[in-house]
Amino acid sequence: MNRFDVVVIGSGPAGQKAAVGAAKSGRRVAVIEQSRNIGGACVHFGTIPSKALRERAVERRKFAERLAALGMPSEAPVADVAGLIGEMSDVVAAHDVYMSQQLTRNGITVIRGRASFLDAYRVRVLHTDGSAEILGAKNFVIATGSKPRTPDNVPIDHEVIFDSDSILSLAYLPESMVVFGGGVIASEYASIFAVLGVRVTMIDRFPMPLGFLEPELVRGFLEGFGGYGGTFIGEADVESVRFDGVSQVVTRLVGGREIRSEKVLCALGRRSLLDGLDVHKAGISVDGKELIPVNENLQTVMRHIYAAGDVIGPPSLASASMEQGRRAACHLAGLDPGTQGEWLPSGIYSIPELSCVGLTERQTQERYGAASVGFARFDEVARGHISAASRGLLKMVASPDRVVRGVHVVGDNATEMIHIAQMGLIQGATVDTYVETVFNFPTFAESYRVAALAVAAQLDASKSTASRPVAGDRDVA
Repeated sequence: MNRFDVVVIGSGPAGQKAAVGAAKSGRRVAVIEQSRNIGGACVHFGTIPSKALRERAVERRKFAERLAALGMPSEAPVADVAGLIGEMSDVVAAHDVYMSQQLTRNGITVIRGRASFLDAYRVRVLHTDGSAEILGAKNFVIATGSKPRTPDNVPIDHEVIFDSDSILSLAYLPESMVVFGGGVIASEYASIFAVLGVRVTMIDRFPMPLGFLEPELVRGFLEGFGGYGGTFIGEADVESVRFDGVSQVVTRLVGGREIRSEKVLCALGRRSLLDGLDVHKAGISVDGKELIPVNENLQTVMRHIYAAGDVIGPPSLASASMEQGRRAACHLAGLDPGTQGEWLPSGIYSIPELSCVGLTERQTQERYGAASVGFARFDEVARGHISAASRGLLKMVASPDRVVRGVHVVGDNATEMIHIAQMGLIQGATVDTYVETVFNFPTFAESYRVAALAVAAQLDASKSTASRPVAGDRDVA
């Protein structure tokens, strides 16, 4: 039996950061990965390839729009989807090499195979050639990630009906596509394919997509999606999905409505990937949502076994998974991971981008009794005009004590802009902090000052009204 200080199961964002963190603290570390590539679904099916595809789609759309503005004939944004996917694959391959090299230079042993617990201190690894080996460790980190969740009435075949892992295996760009779901993955892919010229219809059982976001951001997404020819159908349940045997997939909704499309993407979220891991043999139970419960230090009920990433549930962001992996490594090594706090940014790489950090307007009202809100629309800042990106806005939310409690952005560069707000929230910045800050001109970041000025005006007006004397308050000589 080969022994290590730490065995990490899975090489996605959580596993990779946990392994590197543990190795840097002087531990002997092994990573078990059942795929032939490092990086998990994040690198090979999710975050990296989808964002690479998005960037290529946006580049081509902007190029076509500029040609049209100059009065020159322009073709569809993408004529050769195979070439587009090829460019995306180059990005994925480069990132895979980078992650592999990072593990190697930190002295981490990578073991290929499928892991399963024998007990709380041993795992069995089954290799692709049929051989097996047993590894023992003082600590384990479970970071096996997730896989697409699909209902029984959606017959995924990866040819005309895809899930979110297989959608990028498309051989050609279809004329039409139906997307099931209204969450992050569904919204990202629906908007990307709409920008590429596909006639996209999103179907979801909720009245609006991305219902956890501020309504202004949802409206911004729907306006952009609709502008590229996309259609959203809310409060609809799918009754059946079938291929007609010729060229169309027929989606039948409860109530009888039928929608025909060339392809279908089922993007109804993801579920934890614990198949065959036999965590019960290690003394660990999963909850009703098939997730592994952990404490604030990412420890399971077996305190020497940690879990991080999608296997522990929301927010299921690559950035959050990386941080969880790092914190698990720090804790098992006896190091202080620092204070994480609640200021975790969310980034949605739809078209337009969406991002937020902190509290919503309603949450601020509930926690602090009132909320003041200021908006900066991108058509109000010079950079929006210069970049031909005037559709978008920044929403700033503050409590009565003038402290900024949340920022929400829709539009170009939203996922980059949000980090200014994150730093401000960590430092307890007030509205006046942003009013008194000089931003480069012209930049999208200038939106912070525009929104802050609007909030400050509201708060000052409210304070003035509250302090104004009413009849009977004045002394009479």
